[in-house]
Amino acid sequence: MTTTVPTVNGRVVALAHYAGRALVERVMAQHGATFHQSVALRAVVVAGESIGRDEPVGDVIGSLKIDESVVRGVIEELTATKLLEEDPAEVSRSRLRLTDAGRELCESTAAETAEISARLYAGIPVEDLAIAGRVLTLVTERANAELAGA
Repeated sequence: MTTTVPTVNGRVVALAHYAGRALVERVMAQHGATFHQSVALRAVVVAGESIGRDEPVGDVIGSLKIDESVVRGVIEELTATKLLEEDPAEVSRSRLRLTDAGRELCESTAAETAEISARLYAGIPVEDLAIAGRVLTLVTERANAELAGA
């Protein structure tokens, strides 16, 4: 019996995305957080020490393609649960920063998801990963262009 390997298409990409996302959601749930919160926290981590309140909103909207009101709600959840706070050195500029608890959550969930990623990508040749990365980046760019033109 032979197995047919599917060509990359929207369904194949979506199945891989949702399988991986389910694993991240499981990790986040073990820490009492959500997937949307993890994406918002990541935006703050990537920005460095502090970030303007609107910056993670734009970043998360761009990443998840969800409504602004949902993202602003996520930011409020993160501040209410004391994972994010107003940066005391930048209050007049309305900037946010991670709290110690937020930093700890990011570090522990990043470590846990890195272990999962290592298992998922184990044994896949570097060349194949590079090709997949180029193809998926191009598809993402084209989809984003379509959305911008709509």
